[in-house]
Order: sequence, then structure tokens, then C-alpha cells
Amino acid sequence: MRALIIDDEKSCRQTLKSLLHDNFPEIIIAGEASSLSEARKAIADFHPDLVFLDIQLTDGSGFELLETIPSYEFHVIFVTAFDQFAIQAIRHSAIDYIMKPVDNEEFVRAVNKSKQMNLNIDLLTRQVKVLLKNKDNFHRIALPTLDGLRFIDLDEVLYCKSESNYTWFHLQNGEKIMVTRTLKEYDETLSENRFIRIHQSYLINIRYVDRYLKGKSAYVVMSNGQEINVSRRKKELFLKKMEQR
Repeated sequence: MRALIIDDEKSCRQTLKSLLHDNFPEIIIAGEASSLSEARKAIADFHPDLVFLDIQLTDGSGFELLETIPSYEFHVIFVTAFDQFAIQAIRHSAIDYIMKPVDNEEFVRAVNKSKQMNLNIDLLTRQVKVLLKNKDNFHRIALPTLDGLRFIDLDEVLYCKSESNYTWFHLQNGEKIMVTRTLKEYDETLSENRFIRIHQSYLINIRYVDRYLKGKSAYVVMSNGQEINVSRRKKELFLKKMEQR
């Protein structure tokens, strides 16, 4: 594999080069760039298989770079300082990312994942489109399934149900999708939008709550007739969010 490092911090570029040298000596560091203009030229010149891409560059963002590339013939690993909105957008697209300061174990995990995946230009293009569509407001999500990725609009989701280390997405049309991630991960990314976790096992889309029945064992009735209990400690937050709906 040929790697390209795009980051406006020289120290971070050096860290990534050192981590590649120590953990993946077989990966060739084809080049590096510190700005959007340098990055575009480097991608055209070096034809990398793997790109480490900082979100914030001096003359723009990594998202802007991806908007200008006609074909994605390389794996992308975002490298970012804490930016909650950007991280949520990346998570929704199921593209890998690592946080600064870069942790060796996290770095190795992300690179190994890229090495094990066959480059699917069409799939990566769809992931990037989801990412770019979500960079201002969340609309779509890429769901990792046992077969690959499934791309859906968030408005299609009625609720999510936890099952061990997996999550079932229940859609408006009655379809169920088993996703290879925990409900906790989707609670962290979707609860900032129109979703709320009302129970240890359920994350619901409040747009599709038809009724709320209070009492000792309060529960909601979703638009498909599904009844879901509201836990006591989630009740106040749920009611507050329903008022804001």
C-alpha cells in the first residue's frame, strides 16, 4: 500500500510517519501535504491507496478536499482533534477516524481495517456522499451489516433495538436491519438529532411516537403499533424532548 499524509501540523505528520514505520514497515509513505492545494496535487501525483486526512487544514477542510475529487480510489482515515459535529458526520458515513493525539492501538486498528478491506470505489463514493450530505445537517446514515454497508435516510427509521453487541434498525416499511454495532454507539450519534433513548434496549425516532401513556409503567406507542416502555430515569428527558418536537 502507498500512504499519503495530509495534515497542516508538522508534528502530527511526523507522528503518523513514525507509527507507520514502527507498525507497518510494508506500507510506503508516498508523500505528505499540509494544505488543500498541496493535497490535490499529491493525490494526482502519487495515486495513494490510503490517505490520512486531517479535518481542519489552514486553507479549508478535509471535507472540502473530498468534494473536489472526481473518484475515490483510496481508503480514507480521518485524523481529527475533538470536533463533535464532524465526528458524528464521519460516524454516520461509517468512514474510519482516529483522534488526536493519536493513540498507537487506535492507529493500528484503523490501518489494519483498511488493509483487510478490498477497495470498492462505488462503496467509498457512496460513503463520502453521505458524509458530505451530513456535514451541515444529518440526513443519511451508513449502517455496517454482516454483508457490507446499507445506506438509508434517517427519516426511514422508526426505532432501534439492542441485541447483545448488535442493533436492529426497524424501518417504516416494516423491514428490519441487523447492524454490527452496539446501541450505545447510535445513542451517542443520533440522540443529538430526532432520536432519544427511552429504555436500555430502545432508541426511538420521536417523529413516529403516536401516543404516550403515563403511569407506573409508562410506555409509548409507535406509528406501527409497537409498544415500548419508557424507563423511569428517561421519562423526564423524553417528555421534554417531545415538547420540543
